[in-house]
Amino acid sequence: MTSILWFKRDLRVVDHPALAFAAAQGPVLPLYVFEPEYWAEPDVSGRQFAFLSESVADLREQLSRIGLTLCVRVGSVCAVLEHLRTTHGVTRLVSHEETGNAWTYTRDRAVADWARGQGVTWTELAQSGVIRRLNGRDGWAKARNAFLRQDQVTVPENAQGVTVPSDDVPALIQPDHCPERQLGGRQMALSALGGFLAERGRTYRGDMSSPLSGETACSRLSPYLAFGCLSGREVAQAGAARQREVSGDWAKSLKSFQSRLAWRDHFMQKLEDEPQLETRCLHSAYDGLRGDDRARREAWEKGETGMPFVDACMRYLAATGWLNFRMRSMVMAVASYHFWLDWRQTGLHLARQFTDYEPGIHWPQTQMQSGTTGMNTIRIYNPIKQGWDQDPKGVFTRKWVPELADVPDKYLQEPWRWERAASLAYPGPIVDVAEAARHARSKIYGVRKGQTFRDEAAKVIDKHASRKDPQGHFVNDRSPRQKRPDPRQRAFDF
Repeated sequence: MTSILWFKRDLRVVDHPALAFAAAQGPVLPLYVFEPEYWAEPDVSGRQFAFLSESVADLREQLSRIGLTLCVRVGSVCAVLEHLRTTHGVTRLVSHEETGNAWTYTRDRAVADWARGQGVTWTELAQSGVIRRLNGRDGWAKARNAFLRQDQVTVPENAQGVTVPSDDVPALIQPDHCPERQLGGRQMALSALGGFLAERGRTYRGDMSSPLSGETACSRLSPYLAFGCLSGREVAQAGAARQREVSGDWAKSLKSFQSRLAWRDHFMQKLEDEPQLETRCLHSAYDGLRGDDRARREAWEKGETGMPFVDACMRYLAATGWLNFRMRSMVMAVASYHFWLDWRQTGLHLARQFTDYEPGIHWPQTQMQSGTTGMNTIRIYNPIKQGWDQDPKGVFTRKWVPELADVPDKYLQEPWRWERAASLAYPGPIVDVAEAARHARSKIYGVRKGQTFRDEAAKVIDKHASRKDPQGHFVNDRSPRQKRPDPRQRAFDF
């Protein structure tokens, strides 16, 4: 009996439970569908389409080495599946579970309806520590760690395949200019993983916060994990193996890396449990709190806010498709607090900018950095201080904001204080940094008063907050301590 193996965000053959399952049932028809409706959504971009196209081409090569031919189609998944069902008599569909955006969630429900209506058995398998239909966070960390300790799934040898002609794939979205974007595909992913574990990760713990040092010290695996060129399990196990070989700062850096992998699954679980996170404040008291000042938003998007370090980060992101975590937090927080912009609009812009856009991480983080969860610490970054702290010599700022080339070092992060500021081809700050922070703090803390707020916050914590020991849970920690948080606690920051 032929099984359609539907690839989504799992573009590999290594540690691929759905592939192993389908191959064990009989002939396999591997399928990837480019969906025009998806590429019309407001949270996707040309840089993501280019990365995906490269990864699908690489997947085709991977499959050919085990005797399978990838069928690539363009159109609605339900229409493609129905055509293959009628022409090849397929009665089984196999795929991995996916925690995607609202559009893919709706599409998957449509596929489920199609499968039931046509008598097709759809088997969805887990490929990460994210758990479907979770009844609560108690015990989640233990279950997640147990999944990551399991042996990786073996690649089938000499699998039986069904060959079906592919479509030509047009450009489904306007290309965008991202000259320093990472390239897609498993070979590029393995190169990044090998380089990180062999050398680049040595200073990860100390260097990941700065965009200058983080560019090389960070793993740079995020787009490959987002599109499934690597499995989270193989990355965690490779990191754990390397961790056993090293000591000192090396070991501490890899321990921090394992913690980040755990947090990755933790945040994806939030969106899995609450799909409305993409469009609604996690705590309802924050709905309607902010608006959309278009002039401020466009200045932020273009890197023309008059705040040098913020502008440098936004321009760097536009050119590379990547930004280290701390700076992602800062640019989102500045947009939400200093510019008082609603997270839904600014979150869409950042989603399009990130080559590694992973909805399950992006939207919970967007809300957390905007202070709308009701349970996280309110963190209002000082963008001037961040510039001095993370770019003390001004190398990063001057590279990406060349208009400031002649500004003396002591004025670099506050060029409006320089006596020759009027001569610069660079705008003044669009808000007063200190005054905007005071206004935001007053507004955001004003919402957090009263028993009604606390009662809803306690429910949010019960459903979404980490139960782990704050010291961290790692793939090689076999005895994680479990702890239910006090509903009044707010420090669940990533």
